[in-house]
Amino acid sequence: MENENKNNQLQIELKEDVAKGTYANLAIITHSTSEFIIDFVSVLPGLPKAGVQSRIVMTPENAKRLMYALQDNMIKYERNFGQVKMPEERGQRDDKGGKTFVPPLSDFKGEA
Repeated sequence: MENENKNNQLQIELKEDVAKGTYANLAIITHSTSEFIIDFVSVLPGLPKAGVQSRIVMTPENAKRLMYALQDNMIKYERNFGQVKMPEERGQRDDKGGKTFVPPLSDFKGEA
């Protein structure tokens, strides 16, 4: 039985160009009845246009697994490094005295 488990292990290959990673500071999430689509975007200050860096399409079940995995990892991260505070929790303000928090884009229109 032990040999059988060793033979069934999934080997994951990380190619060099993928290992470098892609920076994104915004995720746009949409869904249908059968899939979740996550577009990772890099927004740069002063530029009117932001490009999708990567798109991930997954089933609702796998999206939920991802949500739980992210939650679990955030708990572990904060246990080791302290609480991650969002801008609205830090009381940060923009140059006009308003908070810097950017709410989710509910009426976002982009090209897919």
